[in-house]
Amino acid sequence: MSSRLIDRVRGAQARYRANEGATTDSEEFERIKKQLHAELIEALDFDQVVKTPRDELAARLRNTLTEQVETRALPLNRLERERLVEEILDDILGLGPLETLLRDPDISDILINGANDVYVEKKGQLQRYPLKFNDERHLMQIIDRIVSAVGRRIDETSPMVDARLQDGSRFNAIIPPVALDGPCVSIRRFGTVPIMAEDLVVLGSCPQPVLDMLEAAVASRLNIIISGGTGSGKTTLLNVLSAFIPEGERIVTIEDSAELQLQQSHVVRLETRPPNLEGRGEITQRDLVKNSLRMRPDRIILGEIRSSEAIDMLQAMNTGHEGSMATVHANTTRDALSRIETMVGLGMANVSDKHIRENIARALDLVIQLGRLSDGSRRILQVSEVTGIQGSVITTQDVFVFEQTTIDSHGKVRGVFRATGTRPRFADRFRAHGIDLPADIFRFRMEV
Repeated sequence: MSSRLIDRVRGAQARYRANEGATTDSEEFERIKKQLHAELIEALDFDQVVKTPRDELAARLRNTLTEQVETRALPLNRLERERLVEEILDDILGLGPLETLLRDPDISDILINGANDVYVEKKGQLQRYPLKFNDERHLMQIIDRIVSAVGRRIDETSPMVDARLQDGSRFNAIIPPVALDGPCVSIRRFGTVPIMAEDLVVLGSCPQPVLDMLEAAVASRLNIIISGGTGSGKTTLLNVLSAFIPEGERIVTIEDSAELQLQQSHVVRLETRPPNLEGRGEITQRDLVKNSLRMRPDRIILGEIRSSEAIDMLQAMNTGHEGSMATVHANTTRDALSRIETMVGLGMANVSDKHIRENIARALDLVIQLGRLSDGSRRILQVSEVTGIQGSVITTQDVFVFEQTTIDSHGKVRGVFRATGTRPRFADRFRAHGIDLPADIFRFRMEV
């Protein structure tokens, strides 16, 4: 082989290593990234940055970074160069390492326990993720960027904050001295494409007969409580049920962080507000529920009952706003009623327990219990009708239940959805609204 040919082959191999094959160790990659990042920040004209649209600014910065990488002949392969450019852009224009996670549609929860400890939930399973921040200061910069964008603050005097990301994800942060091991972040994500009713059937979360009954319950204006633990799918089911509300009704939604994605045209969305830096200006859910009653709503949807707003929500359900819905944290349908009773009692200390229970029994028609099973799946576990009150006890009867039977060889929970055989009292209300369900719907049984 001639020396010229050998030189050409060696040159081709060197170009391949520079552009495709060779990889750089993580420490060298981070060193190069920090150096380019610092140089780019130093060269930025921030007066122009604030005047330039984000997309245009991103294109300019990408071109500049690409040129810097190419002209310096940095020891990076092609994929590493692209990654370098994207990570620097994320740091300057976005949320740094979080951008990678926020771009993954399969991630539903992001949990950060300090700069080097990140977990995500994907498809119902919690797993550690190989992502790190440079240090705690870097993580704090990202937290500050998020909370300042929504007019909030976080520091030693106010070490906890709730906020909402641009994509609607729910954000919570807590920092030292309250968080002993460094800043902690929790992000609950919501899909850009809302889950529809048919998706619940396909996923095995809700059989079609149960869904048909729930659709009839919404259309016939039953008052519904959705109960479940954290991450059990309460907001998702609330979204699905709200889609059954007929077009033309005026709906008012009330939430701490706006998450509901209603499809109707006449929706008024209200969101609570925390106190400002001086401790003033707070607007609570109870304030919004009271105000919503003056807004001529046909239905009120409360994202989650947490405190004394339960009083006003029950009054609304009892005074002409049938068909309203809310969620509550509880482990069973009976626990849900007890929690509501407790929250009403905290705000009405001079009212007897029996009177509170009578109000609850008159206001509520249906309680739906959701559960998150050991395999990560979310299912409706119980649908109970509130039938009234006997003595001082609220009476209920189960209409549908899910009973777990086993876990298969793949780790999937198997069980039976079944009707209890009890014909609910609200079946007469369905007929009054012109809704005819199959006679055997309250006798069905299905293995999943």
